Amino acid sequence: MENLLHVIQPVTLSPVEYKVGVRKKTRQVLIGGIRVGGGAPISVQTMTKTKTDDIAGTVDQIRRAHEAGCDIVRVTVNDTEAAEAMAEIVRQSPLPIVADIHFNHIFALKAIEAGVAKVRINPGNIGSKDRIRQVLTAAREKGIPIRIGVNSGSLEEDILQKHGYPTAEALYESAMRHVEICDEFNFKDVIISVKSTDVRLMIEAYRLVAARTDIPLHLGVTEAGLMRIGTIKSAVGIGTLLAEGIGDTIRVSLTDDPVKEVEVGKEILRTLGLATRNIELIACPTCGRLEVDLFAIMGELDKRLAGIKKPIKIAVLGCVVNGPGEASEADIGIAAGKGVGILYRKGVMIRRVKESEIVDTIVEEVNKFQPEA
Repeated sequence: MENLLHVIQPVTLSPVEYKVGVRKKTRQVLIGGIRVGGGAPISVQTMTKTKTDDIAGTVDQIRRAHEAGCDIVRVTVNDTEAAEAMAEIVRQSPLPIVADIHFNHIFALKAIEAGVAKVRINPGNIGSKDRIRQVLTAAREKGIPIRIGVNSGSLEEDILQKHGYPTAEALYESAMRHVEICDEFNFKDVIISVKSTDVRLMIEAYRLVAARTDIPLHLGVTEAGLMRIGTIKSAVGIGTLLAEGIGDTIRVSLTDDPVKEVEVGKEILRTLGLATRNIELIACPTCGRLEVDLFAIMGELDKRLAGIKKPIKIAVLGCVVNGPGEASEADIGIAAGKGVGILYRKGVMIRRVKESEIVDTIVEEVNKFQPEA
């Protein structure tokens, strides 16, 4: 019980160590053509779910993730067949590729030779200093950064024995152990992640790293789960840290299609004003005052507006209490009641439309909408 309490006890940081809404300045690394850290826009990552030696299937997932707005994609290199497939995957990929490698320095060397943009490997786990030197030298020569990925479920045995349980300090200590190895070989292009399935622990660990280093951070709640729970856990964990100015690149881990991970990650950034929003659909939660079929209206809008990239805020409200005010605050708004809706454009009341015409009217308005320069 004592150890468990240590895990959930908040880390106390002074106000100068991080400030809500102020982005922490970190050093910058390049992942392909994507800048990470140093004030660069926060990038969204995902990971392919295919067998890596299925080149066609893997590239198809990468392309769909790219279309969804992904910036960087990670691909596992877990066997010889995967290592041999990497060069062709890199050649066909529209996104920078991160090779995900555990323990095997030969796979890391092959991935670097194949042209990946980053390697996710913990230097302390690949054996002798000569192996470490080979990997770090090859990465330096190619200008490839390394992500040190620490996970509460796979901490080193001596660190677990020291702390008694996965704690924020334990995660920090593990990460810095690998950073110190990189420093020994004068390798500075590193990114850190300190992930956990426990959102509170994950938040505390990232706060520690952010307070004590200038190394760019890759945020994530590991093994977050299925879509509903995983989205909530990721939004709370990643969103809390981003709101505090912590984090340079993110990955939402879901037991789902990589496109879903990208969509959730992009929405977290948009919600915090950290990415340009495309279409934002706002609707009331509904109650007994509802006087139109808002569920059907929003479902049809979601389908018909999918893929449109304009930054438009659309509000559809189903009653006369809050509807007029909230609809008038959107770029395009509908305040509905008793089978009709009042159309608003940039706060100006335009006309009344029948309930059956609401979807077509909004789609027409979206097509005509010109974002401000």
